[in-house]
Amino acid sequence: MAQKPAARLNELGQSAWLDLIGRKMIASGELKRMIDEEGIRGVTANPAIFEKAIVESSDYDDELQRLAKAGKAPLDVYEAIAIADVRAACDVLRPLFDHGLPSKAKTSAGKVIRDGFCSLEVSPALALQTDATVSEAKRFWAAVARPNLFIKIPATREGIPAIREATAGGISVNITLIFSTKVYGQVIEAYLSGLEARAAKGLPIDGLHSVASFFVSRVDTAVDKLLEKNGSAQAKSLLGKIAVANAKEAYQVYLASVATPRWKALEAKGANRQRPLWASTGTKNKAYPDTLYVDTLIGPETVNTLPLATLKAFNDHGKVARTLDQGVDEARAQLALLSKAGVDLEKVCAQLTEEGVKLFADALTALLQAIEARRGSLRPDAVRKG
Repeated sequence: MAQKPAARLNELGQSAWLDLIGRKMIASGELKRMIDEEGIRGVTANPAIFEKAIVESSDYDDELQRLAKAGKAPLDVYEAIAIADVRAACDVLRPLFDHGLPSKAKTSAGKVIRDGFCSLEVSPALALQTDATVSEAKRFWAAVARPNLFIKIPATREGIPAIREATAGGISVNITLIFSTKVYGQVIEAYLSGLEARAAKGLPIDGLHSVASFFVSRVDTAVDKLLEKNGSAQAKSLLGKIAVANAKEAYQVYLASVATPRWKALEAKGANRQRPLWASTGTKNKAYPDTLYVDTLIGPETVNTLPLATLKAFNDHGKVARTLDQGVDEARAQLALLSKAGVDLEKVCAQLTEEGVKLFADALTALLQAIEARRGSLRPDAVRKG
């Protein structure tokens, strides 16, 4: 059987992760099949994904009934389900983590890249609370107890120091909701300083991993509105191009960071590189190609997290070629033109971060409300009468 395009990404040093998780997908063997046949090398989750999995299916009815009988609060129900699913997904993905990727997927320093991760996000309600975020990260890390787990922490102002503390505490972190290259630089600094703090105590750093989730399509959605409002020919020439240009610039920030003496000193002690991860790669504007944010961002030492529809599209007609470090000068010229068009990209990215936190928080609230409604229908007296 010919390799699917997503699997062939490994030959170029990129991993395809699935932006989806669910009990049935894991228990039925579908996730294992996607690893074997579709090229999937990791899984990620957030409250919005769990909301869809729990509310829009009957897959969790038995567990919801059991937890309802036990009198669990909605948040406890959600956490029990999320932890169980993430733990199970980690187990399915574990062989990839244990054996690493194919030999071609190595860092520029020759180190084999480990994969096979699943992510669990701290509550978005804690996004503006550093200490509470660290505490929950520690609690989730201990509860799942898998080496191929990532704890997701958002790149908010309060999240940045939490990333450092979690890393120093021996927790592998997936930093989410990164939109700007400026904030990305702060994320890299948090990871490095966390590793340094841990190493200074004589603690091992070779078992820690990290990815920096740089969001893509939402940038075009926001910027395109401003370019359309501008209305000039120059502004319109940038439509659908800024998200990719922004990501390509972020990759250059990454390459510069791993070329520094500071990083090389950590790598000599066993540190693993914090790979850039392209998130929000489903095309939201139907006028754009459905594989736009995959085809254009293929390069070494990176991850692309794909919604199921985007994975299917890429495996059907995606183009596997190294593109991420191509056209960098053009990308920078486009970013410069954006500024001349009166669009402040940093301001846009800051707004997108705020909106992202709210979206995840709203999803969690909706999920807890749905669980409460379901829990009410399955309360002990109702169950007995049934």
